[in-house]
Amino acid sequence: MMLNYLRESHNQTIAKVQDFYTSTGIHVYIKEPLADNIDMEEIIAKVEEHLPQHLLSEVEMIIVGWFKEFEERKLNAFYGDGCLYISNLQDDNEDMFDDIVHEIAHSLEEPHGYEIYGDKKLEKEFLAKRMSLKDILWAHGFKAPASFFMNSEYDQEFDEFLHEKVGYDKLALLMQGLFVSPYAATSLKEYFATGFTEFYLDPNHNFLKEVSPALYEKLVKLQQQKKLDNN
Repeated sequence: MMLNYLRESHNQTIAKVQDFYTSTGIHVYIKEPLADNIDMEEIIAKVEEHLPQHLLSEVEMIIVGWFKEFEERKLNAFYGDGCLYISNLQDDNEDMFDDIVHEIAHSLEEPHGYEIYGDKKLEKEFLAKRMSLKDILWAHGFKAPASFFMNSEYDQEFDEFLHEKVGYDKLALLMQGLFVSPYAATSLKEYFATGFTEFYLDPNHNFLKEVSPALYEKLVKLQQQKKLDNN
């Protein structure tokens, strides 16, 4: 009887880890197994501790696993229709936390599109940095058409130029003090999302405030709002 009790208790623990609701009502479903060093409940608790509840209201569910979109679009996470799709292949808790917060940022773009992008301040800051990046890359022999750098939308060809021809490691060295990360340079939306992630990774915000002041100002306003709406 004791053995049956232990088995039942073990099975209940697994079920709890694989499918549970958070304190704010987000449904978390682990579709594929995680590495032993990753504690999903601990990660979600950290997300809910660091982010104000009104910034989580667009997220209804988090599904952890492997999806065809990851291979097709070369991603390890994406947001769609109230759901965060997060890869189960993570290095550690911090890696998973980073992906979740990044996709939460994308969940805010539709309800907060006007506040984030409407006055064009963020786009102006982003494109100015892009043109500075062009000068840096050209000076180091990495030449791409100027039109690439003037387009604030995501462009796969430009992303491949940065990722494959320049390389993110080299890019990180060349763009120090210009962008918070190489991925921030790929599009205006990723500029916002990487900044949002940095905002909640570094509680002091010193680096983000210095590098991207217009973005920092936007994030402070989002942080201070009591609820998500378009009013």
